[in-house]
Amino acid sequence: MEAAAIVLAAGAGTRMKSKKPKVVHEVLGKPLVRWVVDAARSAGIERVVTVVGHEREQVEPLVAADTDVVVQPERRGTADAVAVCKDALADFDGSLVVLSGDCPLITPDTVRRLVETREEANAAVVVLTMELDDPYGYGRIVRDQLGAVERIVEQKDATNAEAAIRECNSGFYCFDARALFDALAQVDDNNAQGEFYLTDVLEICRAAGRPVVALPTDKPAECLGVNSRAQLAEATRQAQARINRAHMDAGVTMMAPDQVWIGPDVCIERDVELLPQTYLLGETSVGEDSVIGPNTRLTDTLVGQGCVVDETVAVDARIDDGATCGPRAYLRPGAHLCENAKAGTHVEIKKSTVGKGSKVPHLSYIGDATIGEDVNVGAGSITCNYDGAHKHATVIGDGAFIGSDTMLVAPVTVGAGAVVGAGSTITKDVAPDALALTRPDQREIEGWAAKRRAQQGRS
Repeated sequence: MEAAAIVLAAGAGTRMKSKKPKVVHEVLGKPLVRWVVDAARSAGIERVVTVVGHEREQVEPLVAADTDVVVQPERRGTADAVAVCKDALADFDGSLVVLSGDCPLITPDTVRRLVETREEANAAVVVLTMELDDPYGYGRIVRDQLGAVERIVEQKDATNAEAAIRECNSGFYCFDARALFDALAQVDDNNAQGEFYLTDVLEICRAAGRPVVALPTDKPAECLGVNSRAQLAEATRQAQARINRAHMDAGVTMMAPDQVWIGPDVCIERDVELLPQTYLLGETSVGEDSVIGPNTRLTDTLVGQGCVVDETVAVDARIDDGATCGPRAYLRPGAHLCENAKAGTHVEIKKSTVGKGSKVPHLSYIGDATIGEDVNVGAGSITCNYDGAHKHATVIGDGAFIGSDTMLVAPVTVGAGAVVGAGSTITKDVAPDALALTRPDQREIEGWAAKRRAQQGRS
């Protein structure tokens, strides 16, 4: 599709009562502005310009990799925000979509329809409109006697008759780029807010004899802007319902979909079951026949087929086919459970590989370690990887057995098939098939406990 887009992301969002600009706030783990940029990309638009301003150092890192960033030095209204893009788009002549960076629910399909409608009508501008029961705060679509769009009037500038109109401006447009920038030179700030309104372009284009077209939507939720914490929560609820419905339609089971939160970039295969209080965020993916939850949060985590992930927090981790995790496990970045491996109750794993068929069943910390295949790590075992200044590696060979309450002081290697006795502190390498013990001899003093009770006056 030969089109470009401008994403408006310069506003402060004072009603958010936040030190962050509103477009940085997240819905389902993704910043508002990224939802909008990604919608444009998914619609086939390759050239995107993002307008930044307030606290731009927080916004730019979110969009700099795949959009051209333009700064609006002063916030003087939406027309001014678009006008600062003139130089960045000086060589562009075609359909130019203008999108609001605080409206995360806009869909690629709607963006495509805006472009297609403008090009079919050869219009100067197409505006996406919506019918609202309570239109307060929105610009109203004023039509002429023939039903054509005449102009948009903002709430503060509307007469009583205009304020009663229920057809509203969504804030999404598609312009003929040349007509847009020509008209912007004629926009003034003679209005109640003393700002340069982008909506004035419609009346200017109409006066010049170019068609101005409305594209009504029957899905006004797509146009929901986020200007407050309450609206952020509502946008999250709407996105949650939309995403969950799509996954259920594709063969994913949720017994309580209102208690499952899935980010927009998550991939889930069929016959996966998601139990209540499950969060799947970032670029997480889940393979067929896996059961996730309850009380689980996975971020940027790859889960294979047939896995069980119960009461687990995982960040930037990998869980291969048939592996099990939890309950109450924590997989930190770089954790990798290989096929049919297990990380059990109260187990924390960081930057470590647990080999095929190996088990860390309970109450253990594994950091900076490489564990081979078919290894058993007993309860309460720890890889002591940090000496106060540097991290060190632990290597455990295939088939080794690590007894409960073992401290493996890195750097250290336990050879294949070796056995480490419970309660040991291992500071030296263990040879393959050897038994390593650091347990002190047990002493027993007969009658000691009875004498102590007698001294304390107890029988």
